[in-house]
Amino acid sequence: MGRSSPEEGRTEGQTDSVSGRPTTPQREREARAALAAGARRLGLSLTPIQQQRFERYATLLREGKRSVSLTSLVDPVDVALKHVLDSLSLLLVLPTGPCRLIDVGTGAGFPGVPLAVVRPEIDALLVEATARKADWVAQTVDRLGIAGVRVLAARAEDVAHEARLRGAFDVAVARAVAPLAVLCELCLPFVRAGGRFIAQKSARGAEVEVPAAAHALDVLGGRLVEVRPVDLPELPNRVLVVVEQLRPVPPTYPRRAGMPAKRPL
Repeated sequence: MGRSSPEEGRTEGQTDSVSGRPTTPQREREARAALAAGARRLGLSLTPIQQQRFERYATLLREGKRSVSLTSLVDPVDVALKHVLDSLSLLLVLPTGPCRLIDVGTGAGFPGVPLAVVRPEIDALLVEATARKADWVAQTVDRLGIAGVRVLAARAEDVAHEARLRGAFDVAVARAVAPLAVLCELCLPFVRAGGRFIAQKSARGAEVEVPAAAHALDVLGGRLVEVRPVDLPELPNRVLVVVEQLRPVPPTYPRRAGMPAKRPL
């Protein structure tokens, strides 16, 4: 990578200046081992370069938190499991091979960046409404040397009406952004007929949100395929809600910015 490793310049017991929690070489080794073990349970063997990118990503998150509100989690193990491994759990239902993927409401780059690290054949667009976050993610993608990833600072309600993006993606993903009915309106317009939308949810949340999204799915032309439990001890209570797009979304959707959340279908 040509960059110093996260362990260089630190001594055992040094405290991270951002979080106030100890960030030590030992803690980073624990994070590396925990991520590798979780990935293996997903059927994925991380390469040394992929591991290095994830470690660098965690370091950049800690550094970025000083100037941009990215995530409350900066401890290496927390980032490895609750952000990176959680993002990689989408591999359980993600189609194999090359695909066009859009990550709506990517925040600090999850799940789009981790997916691009392990699936370089993916052509990914990461959409984030907050310009400072989008700028940080774009810089981070560049610093990590990840190809095939673009970042767009915009609201999904606006860009979903652009001809070049509407119905242009094989897969849309969203993580902890909004209730499922709202996400369907924000994400399904990007998905081609026959493509899929995957939402990451808690099992408890899905029990409420999936039935509540039935009308939205009917209006928007989607069909619930499955609610897949994420069978990983590191990620208890996590499920993947998989929706197939059966037909193009009516041109009136999504409604203007803010309306999907204010008045869910």
